[in-house]
Amino acid sequence: MDLVPALEEPLKKVLGPATAKVMAEHLGLHTVGDLLHHYPRRYEERGQLTHLADLPMDEHVTVVAQVADARLHTFASARAPRGKGQRLEVTITDGSGRLQLVFFGNGVHKPHKELLPGTRAMFAGKVSVFNRRLQLAHPAYELLKGDTEETVESWAGALIPLYPATAKLESWKIGKAVQTVLPSAQEALDPLPGALREGRGLVPLPEALLKIHRPQTKADIEDARARLKWDEAFVLQVALARRRHADAQLPAVPRKAGPRGLLADFDDRLPFTLTEGQRKVSREIFDDLAAEHPMHRLLQGEVGSGKTLVALRAMLAVVDAGGQAAMLAPTEVLAQQHHRSITEMMGELAEGGMLGGAEHATKVVLLTGSMGAAARRQALLDLATGEAGLVIGTHALIEDKVQFHDLGLVVVDEQHRFGVEQRDALRGKGKQPPHLLVMTATPIPRTVAMTVFGDLETSVLDQLPAGRSPIASHVVPAADKPHFLARAWERVREEVAKGHQAYVVCPRIGDEEDDPKKGASGKASGGKASGGAGAGEEADRRPPLAVLEVADQLARGPLSGLRVEVLHGRMQPDDKDAVMRRFAAGDADVLVATTVIEVGVNVPNATVMVIMDADRFGVSQLHQLRGRVGRGSAPGLCLLVTEMPEASPARGRLNAVAATLDGFELSRIDLEQRREGDVLGQAQSGARSSLRVLAVIEDEEIIAEAREEAAAVVAADPELEHLPGLRTALDALLDEEREQYLEKG
Repeated sequence: MDLVPALEEPLKKVLGPATAKVMAEHLGLHTVGDLLHHYPRRYEERGQLTHLADLPMDEHVTVVAQVADARLHTFASARAPRGKGQRLEVTITDGSGRLQLVFFGNGVHKPHKELLPGTRAMFAGKVSVFNRRLQLAHPAYELLKGDTEETVESWAGALIPLYPATAKLESWKIGKAVQTVLPSAQEALDPLPGALREGRGLVPLPEALLKIHRPQTKADIEDARARLKWDEAFVLQVALARRRHADAQLPAVPRKAGPRGLLADFDDRLPFTLTEGQRKVSREIFDDLAAEHPMHRLLQGEVGSGKTLVALRAMLAVVDAGGQAAMLAPTEVLAQQHHRSITEMMGELAEGGMLGGAEHATKVVLLTGSMGAAARRQALLDLATGEAGLVIGTHALIEDKVQFHDLGLVVVDEQHRFGVEQRDALRGKGKQPPHLLVMTATPIPRTVAMTVFGDLETSVLDQLPAGRSPIASHVVPAADKPHFLARAWERVREEVAKGHQAYVVCPRIGDEEDDPKKGASGKASGGKASGGAGAGEEADRRPPLAVLEVADQLARGPLSGLRVEVLHGRMQPDDKDAVMRRFAAGDADVLVATTVIEVGVNVPNATVMVIMDADRFGVSQLHQLRGRVGRGSAPGLCLLVTEMPEASPARGRLNAVAATLDGFELSRIDLEQRREGDVLGQAQSGARSSLRVLAVIEDEEIIAEAREEAAAVVAADPELEHLPGLRTALDALLDEEREQYLEKG
């Protein structure tokens, strides 16, 4: 690797050990290069020069004026009880008006010496009012010695970079450190191929680094950001393109379904026709399965768009071709649910080796951590002998004991809940790398998918099957309008009276384990709102509502006489399964649950969902939850109960969820609010987000173009032998942790 000596230089050699230590510990900056890539968050303008007569309130201003008067006062205060407090009041004038400056405490000494009557200076600060008079508290100032107009102009017009800082290291100290290392920027190796840079009119890297840290004009900042965004997008896309290229070199067993087999029999059994979207996505998957290198495909679709059916058809195609298929689900409830719905959809096709099984049948086994020993032994045997073509399970599938006869396809449901290691361990169970299909019901905007799952080809299911009903969603402001909550419970009773069922979702379980503030919880009574928080003051908010308490209050209050059941993650697996079965069979009217029902739970007769403390859930999570109702022919209703005030951001989020059923639109809103640290952060890559100036949603075009450019570069030179700058940048992006992440993907 070509070392870049100046940028590899450790900061402790350049800045001294104390500053370097703080930078390493608090900002993760170790080398000169790290510091050069620690960009300003924004720029403060010292303000255009303002006349004292027309000072605006609460704005940053810069004024040039003469000191008319300066007085030091002492006073007593809590901090300085013996009259030792000091306050310096300086009055300045520019001929158009007068303004008071104040300095307190230790801050008085320097200005007391320097700001003598008659001195001219520039002052910059924020205008406030004290005792009905305008003032600047602790302004920055620069004494004007030779009264040159030039000094005034350049000082006032300067753009002051403000850096992401910490309590231990203020922005201006970081700025000074950057000033020290800035000359090294000249030696930065450019990761962008020259032709790409010139073709897009981007400035060279050394110039971009200079302009982002020391801009003369706003145009400088724009030039620098445009260039640095390209670096981030391009280097990340090259990493992913190299993964795709390497995967394409791996061997895999092509799995092609025969014309008359399990898949054909299954299709004949379906009581409905596939949507055009399902057909198109199935074709993409079947083409991949027939190839001689492993499929890596992301299947994302709206809640209820029939992803499971598409995945099942792919699994059956693999069984037809003599292989086995495994579906990995994030929770036991979901694994059981998938197992139940798949065996129901397959009927006698799932009874391989049994009396009454169909000609092309196979066995479908369930494998979870809580199964009894005998059932588990049988399941393991069926997998090892190849008797079972399909297995549905939780991470119990990954354990060493589990042996497959010939694993051909792995389907991972809800990718974001699975660690990379788990995916990797399951893939390692094939004789050759199995094909991989990753499903997610959280719609991901295309660019995010390209950035996070850039190594996966993406298929999207965006139309709902015929017969699915629309879901009406409404926000119920329980604190402002308690009668709305009372009406919500009436609506639940009306739906139950029509023979339908309801979910009530709460953020917490409510047993001691998760409840430090036992007994502090609010009420969910018929008319009253729960608890009561000030306008969004986190500190004063009551604990989130809990399943056990809410179920109890509803059964005794507004829903008395209805059959109310409880479901949460700490129940025994058998109990959970029994509750779900009773609810699915219609033996319970209302299910009060935590988010264990978020994914995959399918009860077509459930038409209404009330989400308590809805503001405590994320946008995507609310959309997921809402997808559990309206799954039959009757229309669905989702009520989002909140106590947050009208103007709060939380209410804005809930209004957005209520306003659209388009998951892709909601995921954009979600991302714009959360930024992409969460998307590329800990959960996905095991390292902090590498994005500094690139915003996934705003910069969609750059990401899409960078992906194309990266694919072309990698196709022409997979080892990047002719692009040393790009190799160096890749090494910096892919520290060992990320490299392993991408290896395993």
